[in-house]
Amino acid sequence: MQSKVKQNLLQIQEDIAPYQPNIIAVTKYFDESAIIEAYNAGLRNFAESRAVEAVKKIENLSSEIRNNSKFHFIGHLQTNKVKKVVGIFDYIHSVDSVKLAEVISDEAQNAGKIQKVLLEMNIAGEEQKYGFSENEIFEAFTSLKELEGIEIAGLMCMTPLGASEKTQDEVFSEIVQLKKQLESKFDYPLKELSMGMSQDYKEAAKYGATMLRIGRKLFN
Repeated sequence: MQSKVKQNLLQIQEDIAPYQPNIIAVTKYFDESAIIEAYNAGLRNFAESRAVEAVKKIENLSSEIRNNSKFHFIGHLQTNKVKKVVGIFDYIHSVDSVKLAEVISDEAQNAGKIQKVLLEMNIAGEEQKYGFSENEIFEAFTSLKELEGIEIAGLMCMTPLGASEKTQDEVFSEIVQLKKQLESKFDYPLKELSMGMSQDYKEAAKYGATMLRIGRKLFN
């Protein structure tokens, strides 16, 4: 008998066909058993947002799961928590300032690692959310791409909570255009677009998301 997570995963895959972005299971509200269930359902990407709790959780997983999975940090990252996150997580999605990128760069170099990061964009200009504005990212990108110890893998964004489909479309369309503009202006490939969550993953997939961050829709 299929687990609930497996059934939900199959439904999500059906919803987004023919697109095939990586589905990242957001396990921040769940314990290790949820990661194990998702792993057994075939998922290999897991996202957390609280540094100290996440590291403990990952350490408690079997070596098989740790070695065969990728871990994504998606929460707001304070500079004093960077040391805990670098090297443990394959991707940090939430780089929202030059200062944070610099601290990650320093820590990665100290550890002899290249840390993959995504730049968090506040496309909708929400005051309560973190992230670069469009103007800020064009001003900062030259400095960001020259930092050693990090690789800018792509961009990340969130649509406003409860956004209409029209607003979702506007945000996703804008970040796709922004990605193209940055690649062209700075001659720098941005492979990943981390966008789309439980409430808007269908729209995000349609617009070219390469990573969908899904929690509620998978585990409820």
